[in-house]
Amino acid sequence: MEIEKTNRMNALFEFYSTLLTQKQMNYMELYYADDYSLGEIAEEFDVSRQAVYDNIKRTGKIIEDYERKLHMYSDYVVRSQLMEQMEEYLTEKYPEETFLKELLQKLAEIDE
Repeated sequence: MEIEKTNRMNALFEFYSTLLTQKQMNYMELYYADDYSLGEIAEEFDVSRQAVYDNIKRTGKIIEDYERKLHMYSDYVVRSQLMEQMEEYLTEKYPEETFLKELLQKLAEIDE
């Protein structure tokens, strides 16, 4: 469960990090992406462990709220799955088709 939460937070952070304050970005990145402990982050920023914990919890709720409203991550997941299915279908049914495969590739590059 903890790994799933970390993976989700990292994914949501990729989409919504620019909407956060610099401090929120720093704490979230250190905690979720760089696997710092609360104590290590607190020491780094010369604040209490509780302050770091509160900030990370609050920021996680903010990011989840952005996702509930904007659906950027969930739309990305659905879009990726549909594109994968389309590519498999084309490869299986129309192996010589290049134009549509190139269009799918261009769509995939937009998300990168």
